[in-house]
Amino acid sequence: MRAATVVCLSLFLSSVAAHAAQPHPVQRPEIQREPFPPQAPGKVHTIRIIPEVCAYLQGSFAADAATPYRYGAVRTGKRCQPRARLVDPAKATPSAEAGWILNDLIRIPNAGCPAQQAVIRIWRKPTNNAPQLDGEGRPRIYLEDAKRQAAAGKIPALPQYAAVLTMEGRACP
Repeated sequence: MRAATVVCLSLFLSSVAAHAAQPHPVQRPEIQREPFPPQAPGKVHTIRIIPEVCAYLQGSFAADAATPYRYGAVRTGKRCQPRARLVDPAKATPSAEAGWILNDLIRIPNAGCPAQQAVIRIWRKPTNNAPQLDGEGRPRIYLEDAKRQAAAGKIPALPQYAAVLTMEGRACP
């Protein structure tokens, strides 16, 4: 009985040591999705709607070898009040080490060039300043409280999103 316990304990410790020696796995996105259907060059398509930012991302493949895919954000409506900001990924440099969370991984194949695909990684950087719950248990922001915070220069930071584009596969002639 004692020998079996020692064997089980040694097997457990060796598996823990082997697991610790392995490199960290690639960060999995919060949203799991299949690749998009192949998109035709020149055809503008919606990539993703980000309601917190009041915008959607749209893109298209181009015949230009220097920039084979173009994308950008379009505001969803004038009355929408953003609860987060979409920031330039070149300035924000999103990474897990900097507190960003990989929110979505979108793969868009090129119908005109099957060996090529656009990969867009949507990163999210949360904040710790969620509104306090009121007497009804709802997170509300009251106008007078918000005015006092703004006058005192204590405007809470908004969560941020960044969309990073990379091209994978071979370039087509």
